[in-house]
Amino acid sequence: MIISETEIQVRYAETDQMGVVYHANYLVWLELGRTKLIEDLGFKYADMENEGILSPVIDIEISYKMPVRYGETAIVKTWIEEYDGIRVTYGYEVLTEKGEVSVVAKSKHACVKKESFRPVSIRKFFPDWHRAYENAKK
Repeated sequence: MIISETEIQVRYAETDQMGVVYHANYLVWLELGRTKLIEDLGFKYADMENEGILSPVIDIEISYKMPVRYGETAIVKTWIEEYDGIRVTYGYEVLTEKGEVSVVAKSKHACVKKESFRPVSIRKFFPDWHRAYENAKK
């Protein structure tokens, strides 16, 4: 299994009045982690979009364990939890700079045609991605 790591410098604008990261900002961090994993596997999501294929989130689970605060560095760990050739579920852990688990999450995605939102097979349309995902998954 391949696990990608992304460092996030917590900015003041990402925090609430209590000085902790506002809950919705973790979703942005998950996207950064997902993009980094795809790049670590040798691909760019923009290349898929240029071919008229999108990968929307179809389900997301997130559990908040411990806050990350302004001025800290968070680490987003990302991996492929499940993959069946059509749908992919990414797994995530967000760690505090002390290595404590802050967030545990999963996001499920499907590839669709941009103009119709009809599902497409990653296995068929992107065989290189398919092989990489098969080799990288949990």
